This record gives sequence, structure tokens and C-alpha cells, in this order.
Amino acid sequence: MELMVSVKDGELWADDSGGDGLPLVLLHPGIGDSTIWDTVMPRLTERHRVIRYDVRGFGRSPAATAKYSLVEDLVAVLDHFGLRRVALVGSSMGGVPAVNLALDDPGRIAALALLCPGVTGYPGMLTTAEFMAELEARAEAGDMDGILALAMRTWAAAGVGDDAEAAARIRASIPAWFSNQPYQMQDPPTFGRLGEMAVPCALALGEQDQPEVVRCNEDMAASIPGCRLVRLPGSDHLPTLREPDAVADLVLELCDGVR
Repeated sequence: MELMVSVKDGELWADDSGGDGLPLVLLHPGIGDSTIWDTVMPRLTERHRVIRYDVRGFGRSPAATAKYSLVEDLVAVLDHFGLRRVALVGSSMGGVPAVNLALDDPGRIAALALLCPGVTGYPGMLTTAEFMAELEARAEAGDMDGILALAMRTWAAAGVGDDAEAAARIRASIPAWFSNQPYQMQDPPTFGRLGEMAVPCALALGEQDQPEVVRCNEDMAASIPGCRLVRLPGSDHLPTLREPDAVADLVLELCDGVR
């Protein structure tokens, strides 16, 4: 069932499907929207109720027009559906609010699956100065094709040929990078709090992802008590496109262990 969910000063497109099992809430990356989960939905919905939504400005959600927080929007979605206890699956950008909520309200989170996740407060670099300089130059020139080429080199290194599916998803997400910038509030730093995590957690990293992200993900997994680290040799920053079965296995196995 597709619907619009009201959040503070806006609304989000969401989809609620699947069965009666432990609810899963899927949080998409900044280089895609909720359709990034299409490859794993059939397996997840066989055993679980699955809710996914588009962040403001992505996919079918209207662009932001006021300040907002990713974690506050996540809580609003959970409240809308009356979800008291869920498993969160956060990919890249989606990992940020997932980690925040798991730390701040662990009783509400039954399990946490992280795919190439971001995290606030990480002391290392997640993007190089060269990347940011080129992105800014391309943006100032209005060079959408150049921005896409940069993004593909950076986050889609495991692709072959024209990698049309990854390219289409990244291209569609680029406008939100810039339209959201004035409005998206930075969530509190959480990297230094990962040792407090009291939620069952599994983290998958893409071995063909940026070296900076791989190091961050390794550091995150080492900091989270009991975290299972899964290395995906065929993945870059888009594991649901590159190795969907491995992603589904990780999520389902994690949830199987939840009591």
C-alpha cells in the first residue's frame, strides 16, 4: 500500500507491504531512493512486514521547504504506522538516522542492519578534498553529466558496461543533494557512542567501495559490541544492486536471531 506520511513541515511517500512478521523499515542511500530496495523486496516481504519511504526531495517525496532532521522524520514514520518495535535496515545515508535511533531508543529497535553506512562524528574522512572540489566545480557549471560521471567513479566502481541501472538511480538523486542542503539538519555525532549500542547489529561493507568508507565501516563494526561484519567482494556503495541475495541473507539471518 502506497501512501503519503505527514511529517513536520512536509510529507513523505511510503510503502507498506508484506506479511505479519517483525516489521522492517528500509532507509535508502543518498545515491538512490526507495526503489533501491526493489531487488530485495520479494525475499524480505515473504517473511516480514516491510515499510520503505523516500527522504524529502528523493523519489516520490516532495522537496524540503523547511529545516528537518532525518532521525525525526524516521520517528514520525514509525509513529504513523504505530510501530513499537522494528528492525532498521540503513544503507549509506540511511545508516545515519538508523544508528542515531538505535542509540537513543534501543527498546524500539529489535535489530540494526547497516549497508555501507554513514555515521556522524567519524574522525576520518568519508570523501576526499579532490572529490568535493570537483563536485563544487561541476555544480557551479551546471554540469549534470559531469556530476554523474564523478559519482559513478566514486560510488559505482563495481559496475560493468554502461551500468545503466546504477546511473539512472544516481542521476535521479542528484537534484536532492542540492535542494536539501539548506534544510537538512546535522544529526548529533554518534561515532563516539557506538560502544553503547545495545541492539543486535550486522554491518556489510563493499570491498570495492571508496577506501575511506571501507575504513569507516571497519571502524564502526569494531566499535559496536557484538557486531557481525560481512565483506561483500562484488559490491561498491550499492550493495542492493551488486549483491542483493547477500543483502537479503544478512537481513533475514539477523532478524531470525531476534527474540
